[in-house]
This record gives sequence, structure tokens and C-alpha cells, in this order.
Amino acid sequence: MTSDDARPTGFPLSAAILFGLGIGGFFDGIVLHQILQWHHMLSSAGYPADSVENLQINTLWDGLFHACTYLFTLAGLFVLWRYSRQNHLRWSGWLLPGGILMGFGIFNLVEGTINHHLLGLHHVNETVPRAQWIYWDVGFLLWGAAMLVAGWVLYRRGRAHTAV
Repeated sequence: MTSDDARPTGFPLSAAILFGLGIGGFFDGIVLHQILQWHHMLSSAGYPADSVENLQINTLWDGLFHACTYLFTLAGLFVLWRYSRQNHLRWSGWLLPGGILMGFGIFNLVEGTINHHLLGLHHVNETVPRAQWIYWDVGFLLWGAAMLVAGWVLYRRGRAHTAV
């Protein structure tokens, strides 16, 4: 049993957070890496997207990144499936979206802090002048913090509705 089992809502928050981590990673990889092409996994770590060889390296690392986000999503599905087979409770519709938003926000805060600021592997928008990168990186962290807070508010609302 997880610590979530002791909560009065009976909702497996860990599953929702894992979904949010996966969705956050998919959003980053699909929208920022592939569609907008603002950066790649190692584009500021000595492999700028300025040659076929560097693009091949970045594509491999982008794929490994996607594989990890896929594992987060599968883990969330497993936790939800396992929990739902053991517990048959009605949950508020606010709990899952709230937990997903919290996970998405946690993804942005952790990935942004580690990859953008501490390791400098890449930055959010490398298509703008280098002097502006910090603004995009800080904005990414603020966006993550806002999602975490909004998710917490939704989750708390869901717990209140479920307890009724």
C-alpha cells in the first residue's frame, strides 16, 4: 500500500503526478524540440543543431528523453490500474487534472533547474539572441511553479468534493 491509501479521498495522487511528469516531458519534447525546434537535448552542450552529425546525436538523446517520459506515463497508468483494482471509490473530477498539473509543474521545475540552469545542456528558446535565453528559462520555471500551484488548488478542491 502507498501513503496515498491513507488519504480520505482514496485517490492515488502518485499516479496523477506520474502522468503529469510524462505529459510535461511529451509537451517539452514534441512542442519545443520537434515542432518549434527551439532546442534539442544537448544543443547547448557542444552539439548545436548546425550539422547533420549534431542533429543525429540530438535526435538520439531526444528519443531517450521521450522514452523516459513514456516510462513515467506507463508507471502512472500502472499505479492507477493497481489502485483501482483494490479500491472502488468515487473520486471528484478535480483530483486527476489537479495531480496531472502538479506533475507537469514538477517536471518543468526539475528539468528547467537541472538541464537549463545547473548543467546548461540546453535552454528553452535557443532561436533568440543568447542574451534573451535567461528570460525564457526563468519563464519556464515560473510556468512550472504556476502549474504546480494551480494543480494543488484543483487537487485540494477535489479532496473537499470527494469528502462530501
